[in-house]
Amino acid sequence: MEKAIMELEAMGRVAKRASRRLAYLPTDIKNKALLNISHDLLAKKEEILAANELDRREAEASGMSAAMLDRLMLNPSRLEAMAQDVRNVAALPDPVGEVFDMRTQPNGLLIGKKRVPLGVIGVIYESRPNVTIDISALCLKSGNAVILRGGREAIHSNRALAKVVQEASSRAGVPEGAVQFIENTDRALVDHLLKMSHIIDLVIPRGGAGLIRSVYENARMAVVAGGIGVCHTYVDKSADLNKAVAIAYNAKVQRPTVCNALDTLLVHADIAPRYLPLIAAEWAKAGVEMHCDARALNILESQPGLKLVPATEEDWGKEFLALVAAVKVVASLDEALEHIERYGSGHSEAIVTEEYEAAMRFLNEVDAACVYANASTRFTDGAQFGLGAEVGISTQKLHARGPLGLRELTTYKWIIFGMGQVRA
Repeated sequence: MEKAIMELEAMGRVAKRASRRLAYLPTDIKNKALLNISHDLLAKKEEILAANELDRREAEASGMSAAMLDRLMLNPSRLEAMAQDVRNVAALPDPVGEVFDMRTQPNGLLIGKKRVPLGVIGVIYESRPNVTIDISALCLKSGNAVILRGGREAIHSNRALAKVVQEASSRAGVPEGAVQFIENTDRALVDHLLKMSHIIDLVIPRGGAGLIRSVYENARMAVVAGGIGVCHTYVDKSADLNKAVAIAYNAKVQRPTVCNALDTLLVHADIAPRYLPLIAAEWAKAGVEMHCDARALNILESQPGLKLVPATEEDWGKEFLALVAAVKVVASLDEALEHIERYGSGHSEAIVTEEYEAAMRFLNEVDAACVYANASTRFTDGAQFGLGAEVGISTQKLHARGPLGLRELTTYKWIIFGMGQVRA
């Protein structure tokens, strides 16, 4: 293990050198690297999918849950989506070098800010191999070097994808060591990585609550992390029934294994007798199991073909990551807001309403990274927000919140132009 730690330190030193060159690398070189990556993802599709199949077979044999297996899986359409996201990042304006907030002081000094990369970013993640590509693309475009440490369950996929990134970037003229991947899956290396504050400027964990808690507790550098995504959709008394059914169905069913999927459906008591049978019938077609409070059960128990379970306290504030939803009837918008405040995770929350005042109260009073009026929480995503991709979705408030894109991977320095001024 001592040898592995020495190799990790050497990797860090190379990343640090690369970050200094990346900080002023021309935009056209960075974009060329991204276009090379996009091309090679598809050109080397068979090699990547074969590596992913090996990971999936091993994960299935180990008893991995269906939700995690879905996150692990790559297929041709997902590879195409990854390649398109990289092209989208290439098409975005380069944030590095932007000068803003310029002003002239009374003494004649011209003072402002210039956007610069953070430096070296460490990323520790689980299961989802697309993270290797998303984060590499965003770090390259924002001028940051990155050290990637994926989970054991995706080692073959991540190794193949990291190789694509490194070779494609090198052809474009990106400095060696800009994107590095830790192949050793020993946990001790993560512990050491979190102590490398002399190298790493920011660490981003992506995974379960256990991983995120461990990183927070042990990291000696800044951390930006997203916690679990317990997402609510509240159907207000004035909601359009068709909109409310479509939104709740999409939020739960479109991809139930991700952090922005609906977990709890809150329904105003005035509309519940009309609305709940409609959404229950649609959810039943997709096999959704509904964990209902007493009022919701009373409305739905006579309806055939439903998967109904009496809700328990554990169902509120739970991220299901499956075709399961908690359902609660509330007496008012105030009760919905109180429930979200108590059980929400600060990720994504939505209201469906035709009342402007109700929508604005919800948008103003809900404390979450992303708050929606009349739209599905499934839109909480860097690509959907026009960021090209994301390195994660932050549920904290410093230094960034929500999907983390290019701008969130930069900081700034003050620049000052003088004409010989000296301080009295």
